[in-house]
Amino acid sequence: MMNYIWVGLVVIAVIFGAVTGNISGVLDNIFAFADTAVEIALGLIGIMAFFCGLMNVMEKAGLCEKLGHLIAPIMRKLFPEVPEDHPANSAMALYFAANILGIGNAATPFGLKAMAELQTLNPTKDIATNAQCMLMAISTTSITLIPVTAIGLRSAVQVEGAAEIIAPVIIATTISTITGVVCSLVFQNMKRWKWESVIEAEIAAGTLEINEHYVGDKPIVLPEGYKAKGGSDKVYL
Repeated sequence: MMNYIWVGLVVIAVIFGAVTGNISGVLDNIFAFADTAVEIALGLIGIMAFFCGLMNVMEKAGLCEKLGHLIAPIMRKLFPEVPEDHPANSAMALYFAANILGIGNAATPFGLKAMAELQTLNPTKDIATNAQCMLMAISTTSITLIPVTAIGLRSAVQVEGAAEIIAPVIIATTISTITGVVCSLVFQNMKRWKWESVIEAEIAAGTLEINEHYVGDKPIVLPEGYKAKGGSDKVYL
């Protein structure tokens, strides 16, 4: 989606530049900022390599598992349907740690791993569970104590004052995370958006798809004569 947006912006700039007779200025800026983008990207290599390596060392040393146990009380409150010994907990702990450090690029693989683990607890293929929605809410609004990527970008263009954004970032992301968590809890308990209500609607429409990799143990037989996509007559809730 972002690719389409950026291409659209470039096309609009070129069109308006041609219409206003300032196409040379548009092209000059495109090439100038292309050089700037490369310089910023290269400037990020060192700081990103350091923190990505740090996260890898933490994972190999078993610190991720310890981190998972440390934040277990909070995880149980936010993700009550996820078993304590499920691998999704350690994956989410690592994901949250990377986000808290502001390392977006390093956090992505852990986020994908966490979501994949949560999917094993999802009886459907394409209906997000409460835990998956909560994970998305927290990752999107994550509290950031050390905005490493933002500081790296700022330091690439200005040496002094690059870290002055830390306090505002902590305040803003704390508010955004609280808002995201509250909204997720509110919506998942509203009748219209409640997960069980969505499942019932999908069953009524005959469009429910079963997740063959679900590891739950609470099967519910669907209405007599019902055939879900894939030919199964059972769903696990």
